[in-house]
Amino acid sequence: MINRVLIRIKAIQILYSYLLVEKKFSFESMPSMPTKEKRFAYSLYLDMLMLLNRIAHSIRRRGGDEPLADTRFIKRLANDDQLKPVLAKYRSSHFVFEPAAERIAETIKESAYYKNWLKKSESGELGAEEGLWKDIFNIFVMPDKGVNDIIATRENFTLKGVERMKEMMETTFTNFLASQDDGTDATKAFAKSIDKARELYFLLLILPLELTDLRERQLDENRHKFLTTTEDLNPNLKFVENSLINEIRNNDEIISFVEKNKLSWIQSEPIMMQNLLRAIMESEVYTEYMEDPVSSPAKDADFWKNIFKKVIFENQDFLETLEDSSVFWNDDLEIMGTFALKTLRRLSEGDRNAVLAKFKDEEDARFGYDLIRYVLKNKDEYRGYIDEVLVEHRWDRDRLAFMDVLVIETAIAEILNFPKIPLQVSINEYIEIAKSYSSAKSGAFVNGLLGSVLKNLKEQGKLHKQI
Repeated sequence: MINRVLIRIKAIQILYSYLLVEKKFSFESMPSMPTKEKRFAYSLYLDMLMLLNRIAHSIRRRGGDEPLADTRFIKRLANDDQLKPVLAKYRSSHFVFEPAAERIAETIKESAYYKNWLKKSESGELGAEEGLWKDIFNIFVMPDKGVNDIIATRENFTLKGVERMKEMMETTFTNFLASQDDGTDATKAFAKSIDKARELYFLLLILPLELTDLRERQLDENRHKFLTTTEDLNPNLKFVENSLINEIRNNDEIISFVEKNKLSWIQSEPIMMQNLLRAIMESEVYTEYMEDPVSSPAKDADFWKNIFKKVIFENQDFLETLEDSSVFWNDDLEIMGTFALKTLRRLSEGDRNAVLAKFKDEEDARFGYDLIRYVLKNKDEYRGYIDEVLVEHRWDRDRLAFMDVLVIETAIAEILNFPKIPLQVSINEYIEIAKSYSSAKSGAFVNGLLGSVLKNLKEQGKLHKQI
């Protein structure tokens, strides 16, 4: 029921709000007015970061991949403009901690800690990287005698300088965790958004039922007025006797979900329901239906389909109620409305399995969560692919709209990590999202920039789908 079109939209929405307020992470800078001790501490701090980088690249599996080097902390370290010269320096000259890096890497590789982390990481467990490098530093690096022996031989060595270095490392790890890099909040927000879409689907299914119940109460009140008319005593009951309503009322799955989640338009939005019923009764669809002498399940179902399309989905009170009830619902309405109408049609045909499952299959159920994780884990890398194209075309990096960048990064994440999805499907979907959620020219811009990125990835052997 919740298809990949909606999942992509929700992933973009969640990532946008999440990354827009993301706490920016940066490594420590040289202290102002540095003393010898501060210079020693900062130099040692850089060495420890380089040591962690060497350890990460020294642990390989049989296939040659480097799981620790693929972590977000190490990627941030490698791509930080401040640290790139330091990394380059140690690639071209002797690194005094090199022997310690190899030794510590072997110890880590054989440890239960690493094996447990690897298991969590491969299963896609949320927060698997949380505290990883802080633990490696405190458990494996600082207790190492060889590391401490080398530190003691450094120029301007003092124990106070070592403690200052540890404080800088602690601040770095704390700030990294505070930057929300594991994406837990984002995936929780995504799950909530999906649940709200499911809730809207059931609310749309019971809307005809509750409107009918409201009209029945009105008719009953009219019968018991002090001064009644012939119409009050003998009303046209075609609306309240619509056969589709009984199918909704007798569907156990719909009623069970509604009761469990305490859903009701009449209880939560009584004024909107009064206004909506009035709008329905004043519509041409209602008049034509009530005057038609022929009744059938098919005509009853067509009536509600037309009421939804021509009245309910166009009704300003209804749309404003959706917007006030959930930040997600106005964007969900088109897709959830389509599925609700499909379900109502199937109910009218006597299908007892008319209610659609939450997801088509397990693969769809994982799709959104995996997509968000891939973007958060690799967004620096994906931004690098975008920047490469910008340099080639001499475009200004800072003039890109944040939403355009996010749409392209998410498209790259899908194209590189979901081999079963045809390339053109992914491209077309994200162009449409750009048109809807960014500027008027964003569709063409995203199409051109994404095309250039994919061309480069193909030439570099990183993209295996046919362009």
